[in-house]
Amino acid sequence: QVQLVESGGGLVHAGGSLRLSCAASGRTFNTYNMGWFRQAPGKEREFVGAITWSGGNIYYADSVKGRFTISRDNAKNTVSLQMNSLKPEDTAVYYCAAEGSRFGGRYLIEADEYDYWGKGTLVTVSS
Repeated sequence: QVQLVESGGGLVHAGGSLRLSCAASGRTFNTYNMGWFRQAPGKEREFVGAITWSGGNIYYADSVKGRFTISRDNAKNTVSLQMNSLKPEDTAVYYCAAEGSRFGGRYLIEADEYDYWGKGTLVTVSS
């Protein structure tokens, strides 16, 4: 199994920035594709971004493209989400997730494809 713990959430004013981190433990981290998802109260969980196990392919939701950047450091067993130019509609609980197929592609936008999930970290963007 893989255990995932998110951190870095908080309260920020519109236009500000936050950097989220996800620390992995358990089975070998660097063999997993990693994704970030978010869920606002009363809403469906939605895709934010994903990065393949090698870091060679990265995918973003249209709503965050150009503002958010996903990265990973396999030596430190972490994946990060740098969020810039935050908007009130970015307010949500943000989750990191791991997918163990060792392939990659657009299927990584689907939450059901992931095998392990963190408990989330709350990001609140005030207007």
